[in-house]
Amino acid sequence: MIRDTPEAVRLIPIDRIEVLNSRDRNTKVFEEIVGNIKSIGLKKPITVTQREGPDGPEGEPKYLLVCGEGRLNAFRLLGETHIPALVVEVSEEDAFIMSLAENIARRQYRPLEILADIESLRQRGYGPESIVHKTGLSAQYVNNIIFLLERGEERLIEGVQKGQIPLTTALEIAKAGDTNKELGTVLQQAYETGQLRGRQLIEAKRLVEKREALGPAVSHAPVPKAAPAISPSSLVRTYQKEVERKKKMVIKAEYSQNKLLFVIEALRSLFADENFVNLLRAEGLESLPAPLAERIHLQGAV
Repeated sequence: MIRDTPEAVRLIPIDRIEVLNSRDRNTKVFEEIVGNIKSIGLKKPITVTQREGPDGPEGEPKYLLVCGEGRLNAFRLLGETHIPALVVEVSEEDAFIMSLAENIARRQYRPLEILADIESLRQRGYGPESIVHKTGLSAQYVNNIIFLLERGEERLIEGVQKGQIPLTTALEIAKAGDTNKELGTVLQQAYETGQLRGRQLIEAKRLVEKREALGPAVSHAPVPKAAPAISPSSLVRTYQKEVERKKKMVIKAEYSQNKLLFVIEALRSLFADENFVNLLRAEGLESLPAPLAERIHLQGAV
């Protein structure tokens, strides 16, 4: 499993590693990681920082994961108990920042993950310049995302998450005015530049319309339904519908009663025939349900 492990790298117990900045991984990419490690071993060790364990200085230490969550999870899946790790001496804050920077630099990193990481840095008190310095992202890109977050564009962010619009289009919509013409221009330009195609353009239009009608924030509270107004005319219509329903029920009842009378008369005629009664006795059908027998007055006929 472990090949050409450098001398600076230590074998760390997997069950003593704590993940600082956990991420949901793309299933296909993760399967490739597992397959590569299984076939050729771990080419690049994970990075951790050591901390005092629950048993104090004399006990076993614990480790905070700085980068390499995909590799760590792959080792767990393959049943390994230890993993090669480069142990660095950094503060918990720096370990968290290093984890964010490594995630942002990772290939196929999803835009929403960048949003979440930048928001985490903002919540820790970092300004745009510090975020640019620590993540390596461009100043324009960071400022645009912070602009989207500060505007409270939850509906646009949700649209990005659902794949309705790309992040770049969401930023342009947030920057545009609220008139239909300006928003229409943004969508047209996104279509012409290839950012929106086919069904995605329709979804983007619906999202813009909903944002215009309900605002940029997403409300998760249920909308109460207004009670319908009651008027004399509506009461009359309701009464008439109920009368019609009762009439139909009466007609159906009369029809069923007539059919039942026909069946009773037919059975009375049949039970008056001795040959038919003998045939029933031969087949073991010597009795009738009591209610039916009472109706045809044949309780002792068979």
